[in-house]
Amino acid sequence: MSCGIVDDIEDILKSDSNDISLEDHNRSNNKSFIIPKSIKKYSKIFDENDKENDQNIANTNVPGVASIFVKTWGCTHNNSDSEYMAGQLAAYGYKLTDNSNEADLWLLNSCTVKNPAEDHFKNYIDKAKELKKYLVLAGCVPQGAPKASYIQNLSVIGVQQIDRIVEVVEETLKGNSVRLFGKKKQDGKKYGGASLNLPKVRRNPLIEIIAINTGCLNECTYCKTKHARGELGSYYPDEIVERIRQSFEEGVVEVWLTSEDTGAYGRDIGTNIVELMWKIVEVIPEGCWLRIGMTNPPYILEHLEEMAKILNHPRVYSFLHIPIQSASDAVLTDMKREYCCDDFKHIVDFLREKVLGINIATDVILGFPTETEQDFQETYDLIQQYKFSSLFINQFFQRPGTPAAKMRQLPTQERKRRTKIISELFQSYTTHDSKLGSIYEVLVTEISHDEEYYVAHNKFYEQILVPKLDYLMGRMIQVEIIECSKHSMKGRVIEESLNKYPKRVQVKKGEVTGFIKSDVNNNAKNENGCCGNDSSIKENSCGTGCCSNAAEFDDKIIDLKAAKFDRLRDYAIVSLIATGVILISKITLRYLNSK
Repeated sequence: MSCGIVDDIEDILKSDSNDISLEDHNRSNNKSFIIPKSIKKYSKIFDENDKENDQNIANTNVPGVASIFVKTWGCTHNNSDSEYMAGQLAAYGYKLTDNSNEADLWLLNSCTVKNPAEDHFKNYIDKAKELKKYLVLAGCVPQGAPKASYIQNLSVIGVQQIDRIVEVVEETLKGNSVRLFGKKKQDGKKYGGASLNLPKVRRNPLIEIIAINTGCLNECTYCKTKHARGELGSYYPDEIVERIRQSFEEGVVEVWLTSEDTGAYGRDIGTNIVELMWKIVEVIPEGCWLRIGMTNPPYILEHLEEMAKILNHPRVYSFLHIPIQSASDAVLTDMKREYCCDDFKHIVDFLREKVLGINIATDVILGFPTETEQDFQETYDLIQQYKFSSLFINQFFQRPGTPAAKMRQLPTQERKRRTKIISELFQSYTTHDSKLGSIYEVLVTEISHDEEYYVAHNKFYEQILVPKLDYLMGRMIQVEIIECSKHSMKGRVIEESLNKYPKRVQVKKGEVTGFIKSDVNNNAKNENGCCGNDSSIKENSCGTGCCSNAAEFDDKIIDLKAAKFDRLRDYAIVSLIATGVILISKITLRYLNSK
């Protein structure tokens, strides 16, 4: 069975918040840092005599009652952000729905890497307006281009402010437009972002996606993401490890580490990716695996020996995503990629020698403005030489505001031609045929796109299709390979292996998880130096006495649902009082009229 070609490994899918408390009394104080702008309620147009619609809009404004549709584009970092936002909204009482038509509000989390993704984002905005839905925009598009005309007068939440999504949604449902940007800082430096301790609704309850850092150290001339995610900001190791430990306790069997560049992790806080990895492997239970996300070549070169040891660890996938982008040193220089083709080859050769069977995925960009026919041929030759089993083929798109967009562009047809040639080359070879009859341990975590099989992965993160039997999901089992194709293999379950690893307790799809008793890190500050404590607290940890941005989490689990019902109670009381006043007024008028 063919899976088809995907554009990016991070698309394969079926943050320390001391800046918010989700409790009611703190939310009121937080309003001083949100500047709502009253706008015409384009999203709801009602006839004065339409009582049913009047009732619908009244219900929508009750805190925690509206239904919300969440749509996400782009990388696993974006998907993790959406899971955190969904978790906070669900924990507060909002209903999450996959049915966009029945939702009161659409939360659209965007990607700015390529033109098509932004075009889809724009189309969804237009569709939401047409359907008169409330809108909240998130992700890299509004963060990277906040003055874009098509997002004006709409609510926007920045990539480092996702811990305040409930506030933004509440204000939006009242008819206000909220624009909430800003950076998290700690000790005067950029911090990873919103807390890793926030509630979460995982898209796949078996897989935890953890962003270990945000931003990067590069200045790639074609990249728009840097405009949104900015410079490198890493989470502290203990916070990451604690979140991973808790995720496994909740029933997760697979953890993905993600960021714009995992290899650069820790360079801003005095540590590095391999030090983090050695701490993480200590908390991975038997029958579970860890996947390391994309790393650029410059930041793995100095850690090759240790990285090889980590990738050989029995509970870490022997898989690594290392984008080359072009095999031409001239093009790499114009891209400002800070490595040469020989560096990339050295990494691949070394890891293939030290980690037997390793699966290395890579990316190429075809049709970069300065790519000559000879440059293109060098990329072709590299792929033909290494025959990567996972290759992500990208036609170059000029992104507004990037240096590459100002370069003289190649004709669109030439870009398409080169992309087609590389796609045909990739389809011309197979890498799985020799594995027929092999026996692998595999971890079953997903359902195939045609819903005919369960999807498992072996140690090398190669896709293996197994029978769709309920008792296999979330299990590590052994299979014998009985069929091979370009993109996957099929496996026969070896029944005796079912007793080797017991079935783990699983979180149900849509369930809210991630409640932490206390933050591992209590000192994250916003860009104004504020620690994020409630202004009602006499002495704040930052010593400024100015902290009205939000309150730090208490040393107990926050009862978000209780906060919701408190709000509902208050709303009910106000409604009853208003009804009583109206009733008394009507009685008085009738009495006066009778006189």
